[in-house]
Amino acid sequence: MNKNNKKVNAIIILIGNEILSGRTQDANATFLSKWLNELGVRVEEVRIILDEQKVIVNCINEVRKKFKYVFTTGGIGPTHDDITSESISKAFGLKYEIHKEAFKILENYYKTGEFNEGRQRMTKMPSKAKLILNPTSGAPGFIVENVFCLPGVPSILRSMLGVLKNNIIGGKPIISHTINLRTVESEIAKPLSEVQDKNKDVEIGSYPFFKAGKLGVSIVLRSEDQSKIDDCNSQILKFISKKNIKQINKD
Repeated sequence: MNKNNKKVNAIIILIGNEILSGRTQDANATFLSKWLNELGVRVEEVRIILDEQKVIVNCINEVRKKFKYVFTTGGIGPTHDDITSESISKAFGLKYEIHKEAFKILENYYKTGEFNEGRQRMTKMPSKAKLILNPTSGAPGFIVENVFCLPGVPSILRSMLGVLKNNIIGGKPIISHTINLRTVESEIAKPLSEVQDKNKDVEIGSYPFFKAGKLGVSIVLRSEDQSKIDDCNSQILKFISKKNIKQINKD
C-alpha cells in the first residue's frame, strides 16, 4: 500500500480529575481532533483519566503500541498534582530530570526572582524528550517517541500546535460534508443505510438536533476522497427529494 494512502490514527488522553468531576469542561479534544483531521490523522479514541501515576503509566503503555500518535493534555504545570511528566518518564523507563534547554527557556522568560521552585518544576521531564515550544506562557510541552504531551489550558495548547505540524506525518486529509434536514432519524434510517452499503469508503453519521422547537437530523459524510463524498451526497439528496424532506441551514 502507498504510504500516502495508509490510514494514520491517533488517540487523545485528557488527564485531570477536574474534568472527571465535571468542574472543568474540556475543549481540547474537539480542537485537536479537527486539527489532526486536517493533517490526515484520524482520531479513533478519546479517554479521560485520573491524575494518578499508575493510571497514567498503564494507559500510556497500552495505547502507544496501538496508535500512531498519542496526545495527552494536562498535568504538566508547576503544582504537586501535575504528574504527567513524571508518569510519562516511568512509562518509558526514562529518567525524570531537568531538561537543560527547557530550564534555559524559562530562566530567560521570567524576570529575576520570578523563576521560583514551582516554575523550575515545569522543566523536569523524561530524559531525551524533545521540546514543544510554547509561544504563550513559556513552559514547553514535550515529545517522547510517539507521545505528545501538551498543557490543559486550551488557549495555550492551541498556540503550540503550529510548531508541531512538521512532526506529524498523516495520510490524506479527511474531508467532511454536512447535510441538515428537517426530519427525524426513523424517517431516513432505511434509505440512509442503503446508501452506506453502496459507499463503503465514506463514513456516514446521523445526528439528531433540536432547534427553534423543531427536530432535525444532520447527516455527516467523511472521506479522504471528495468525489466519493459528492457521489454519496447526490444519492442522499435524491432520496430526500423523493420523500419531500426539507433541507435546511442549521446555522
